[in-house]
Amino acid sequence: MPALVNWPGHVRGGTTVEGVLHVVDMYPTLIAVAGGSTAKSKPLDGMNVWPTLSEGRPSPRTEVVYNIEAFRAGVRQGDWKLIWRAPLPSVLELYDITHDPSEKSNVAAQHPDTVATLQKRANELAGVMAKSPLLQLEFQAVTKRLAAPPALPDEEFQFAQEPEGEPSGPSTPKTKRTE
Repeated sequence: MPALVNWPGHVRGGTTVEGVLHVVDMYPTLIAVAGGSTAKSKPLDGMNVWPTLSEGRPSPRTEVVYNIEAFRAGVRQGDWKLIWRAPLPSVLELYDITHDPSEKSNVAAQHPDTVATLQKRANELAGVMAKSPLLQLEFQAVTKRLAAPPALPDEEFQFAQEPEGEPSGPSTPKTKRTE
């Protein structure tokens, strides 16, 4: 996370932090600087990196989670960044950020163990994340549509209104036979 910090008397001037930081670290860091505590808050992805910023200590962060979604993930551990797109055809990209900061050379084929480690981590994170309400609603609607009779070429295909009491969302397809 490129950033500038200036606070005379609190931050040592001329220091460059080479460690990994993430934007989610800002909240717990600012709370700690203000003398507050996050002990009673919900679990946070961020951590207090004030000693890293103010004293030049090594960053406590070894991992950056770019995103974990139902169909894709982006995770960085140390120098390695994995981008995983799950819809078929699945795409795996692995980059050595230290040597390839522009992500030009996908080295996934040369480092299958690193890919497997980062995929395992992405799956662990996906297992504990909150499920997307929108995706859950859409999957329910798709399941209902898959149970509908097929629309044949000589039939009119139309969407009908949901009956009263049905959950809102995409309509269930109905076929209307024209004979």
